[in-house]
Amino acid sequence: MIDKKMEKELNKQINEELFSAYLYFAMAADFESKNWQGMSNWMKIQAQEEMGHGLKLYNWINERGGKAVFEAIAKPGETWDSALDVFKAAYNHEQHITSCFYDLMRTAREVGDIATEIFLQWFITEQVEEEANASDIVEEIMKVQNSPNGMIMLDKELGSRALTAPIQTTGA
Repeated sequence: MIDKKMEKELNKQINEELFSAYLYFAMAADFESKNWQGMSNWMKIQAQEEMGHGLKLYNWINERGGKAVFEAIAKPGETWDSALDVFKAAYNHEQHITSCFYDLMRTAREVGDIATEIFLQWFITEQVEEEANASDIVEEIMKVQNSPNGMIMLDKELGSRALTAPIQTTGA
């Protein structure tokens, strides 16, 4: 049986993950409205990954004898001034999510939930990758933002991103 404090904190994280999906879909919509189809694709793939993360947490809570509980999801922004602003916001958001997982890990240690601590290691490893990806794109945009051809090439590159193997949605 999952510790009640741990369950509550994991439920908060489900909300964070679903907000992340909303945010990335909003960013995709903004890119699409500005005809940056590749960047929109990148964000849509990111949103799908975040929904998978939420489902993974949902299943973990249920497998451990708890109950997933859903709260309202905050409304994300609708528009950004530039591609650089979007990806900087995405990078900052990923840093926030990383700090949330660090807090979850501390809670798991505090309540002595070794199983959840092990489970959370996957997310922490994933967050290292998420931050690196967003940071790399910020750096690429900074290099080419004053070159229309460079931005078109970057958009095309980001458009080639595909959803990789589905995320394992069971807890373990």
